[in-house]
Amino acid sequence: MSRKIPEKWQSSVKAVKAVQVAFDMDEKIQLAIRKEALEAGFSPSEQIRTILGLPTSKRPKRPRLTVSLSPDDYALLADKYDLTPDQQLEIKKRLMDDLVKHIVEK
Repeated sequence: MSRKIPEKWQSSVKAVKAVQVAFDMDEKIQLAIRKEALEAGFSPSEQIRTILGLPTSKRPKRPRLTVSLSPDDYALLADKYDLTPDQQLEIKKRLMDDLVKHIVEK
């Protein structure tokens, strides 16, 4: 019995069939590709696709940095900023201030 994929998921079919490929190569090569990507405003994955002559996403991407924070991390940061762990938005604001300050003071 073949099940029909819902219409709203049709655009995701190709992505589901894609296979991620990991490259174990010299650290210097990886760093060079990452630097090229950064300078071009690409993700490392997009840079690899460009190098290989494959199509890349034409959608502009919002540049952002990410970090994963556990409940323990929030507790530590809340203590650092004299807040409570559930004040996650305020903690995020303080983190952003610290990151900017770190770069500006260099």
